[in-house]
Amino acid sequence: MTTFFLAVSLVLLAFFWQITLSGIQRKIIARIHRRVGPHWYQNFIDLFKTWSKSSISHGFIYDFGVLMALGGTIATLIFIPAGHIVVFDKLDNFFVIVYLLAVGSLGMAMSAVGSGNPWASIGVMRALTQMLGYELPYIMTVFGIIYANKTASIHAIAQAQQTMGILGWNMFRMPLGVIVGFVTLMGMLGKKPYDTPIAPAEIASGPLVEYGGKHLGMLMLQHEFATFIEIGLFVNLFLGGGTIITFLIKYFFVYVLATMISSVVARFKIDQLVVFYYKVPLALAFIQTAIVIFTGLGVSIWL
Repeated sequence: MTTFFLAVSLVLLAFFWQITLSGIQRKIIARIHRRVGPHWYQNFIDLFKTWSKSSISHGFIYDFGVLMALGGTIATLIFIPAGHIVVFDKLDNFFVIVYLLAVGSLGMAMSAVGSGNPWASIGVMRALTQMLGYELPYIMTVFGIIYANKTASIHAIAQAQQTMGILGWNMFRMPLGVIVGFVTLMGMLGKKPYDTPIAPAEIASGPLVEYGGKHLGMLMLQHEFATFIEIGLFVNLFLGGGTIITFLIKYFFVYVLATMISSVVARFKIDQLVVFYYKVPLALAFIQTAIVIFTGLGVSIWL
């Protein structure tokens, strides 16, 4: 029962925290663009409104893919440590999380393609291509962290950083790695300049083009949960996690920084995006991991 209540608590925390931040994000972007923007609670209104409306179905695959996307993302979420909320202690393995996170992405892709809309198919193709771009440098960087800590447990990695103080955070021990981690995080979140799968002005929101009503509401919720997972991983891997309060504070600053950058830059073309990831972040990830493995810098220097 303890595990069940921890899981429910984590899901509720992710729901209220991330949707609130999404509303604040809209306000920040509006202010940067010299607009007033909506209230911070507007996203709650939008989400509940979609759930109150009917939606059109394009068949079993279309409907099942949405459920698979939301269910797979929630299943992934409960493996993410959030401060002292650790649902599956010692089972929060990085490789398990990456594996489960793919279930949600594949469900989304399956449903979007099942809609039969060509814009959705183009958006899915772009999203999969973008994943090929950012996943390699991201995983290579995390391999360096796993090697340094001799564990793939996210909670154990966060705790190891806390025992060494602020200078023990991987952000300082592996400065090239945190740069790669943040650049790839922007791609995971679909923030500009890495929002090519959505690109409203080009492909009418890509995978989301056919969705409305309850289907759209579930995918909006899936996106918010996925955002919590991705930023939560970054905070635990590079910023030392912390108590629930410090975790949320670090989360807030990472999310706001990503939002501010996204609001002032232009979008990459899909070919430019992949070339960039395979040039700069991949090179930095390779250098950082090689330094950790062959010189011990970032590992023994602080121990």
